[in-house]
Amino acid sequence: MGFEEEYQAFMNTHLQARTGERLRRLQEGHNQAEMLFLKQVWWPLFYHFKYLHPEYEVDDFKDGKRYLDFAYIRPAIRICLEVDGYGPHLKNISRWQFSDNLERQNQLVIDGWIVIRFSYDQVKEKPRRCQQIVQQVIGQWLGDELDQTSLSFVEKEVLRLAIRKGEAISPKEVEKYLKLSDKTVKKILSQLVDKKMLIPASGVKRVRSYRLGDQVKHPI
Repeated sequence: MGFEEEYQAFMNTHLQARTGERLRRLQEGHNQAEMLFLKQVWWPLFYHFKYLHPEYEVDDFKDGKRYLDFAYIRPAIRICLEVDGYGPHLKNISRWQFSDNLERQNQLVIDGWIVIRFSYDQVKEKPRRCQQIVQQVIGQWLGDELDQTSLSFVEKEVLRLAIRKGEAISPKEVEKYLKLSDKTVKKILSQLVDKKMLIPASGVKRVRSYRLGDQVKHPI
């Protein structure tokens, strides 16, 4: 399915599973900014919404509840993804409200969350940069999952390099990273292309760079 169908299925699943305040927050809190993030940042990277929870409820440090725009949750990893709009309410915020917002974020970090924040303008105007940040953060754990595959050690290291960078890698970068000859690196890159782990990103007869293939992106 494409984005629209998957998005509707994703939202319907969470709407049906919630009641009370959690349902109200999802209905009213999930708006254009959050949908744009999914469409322009998340979907082009992963093509699914597994492990992602919209308007996720957490305990507040003041014994109340607060809601994260998105929570990405897997064993040993919890990432808070926030999309902040720039509006009049930010100009009118008091010093105490500003301090309170910072304390709330600090508490999330203390509780073991990784907090990633984007502005609405970033998501709208610079989605590729947002994708790179998400890929680099989540890629630390995705890279660990490569150990579950039958790839060789050097193949795994090439993929980890691409994951950490979050964009296309060149053969020269791989040579420098692995301290191998250009001939050996070309062979490794060719093997990863054959396995659909990498895709040529530039060049035709002579490939100058490679990006992650769907075989790496989809299992996440």
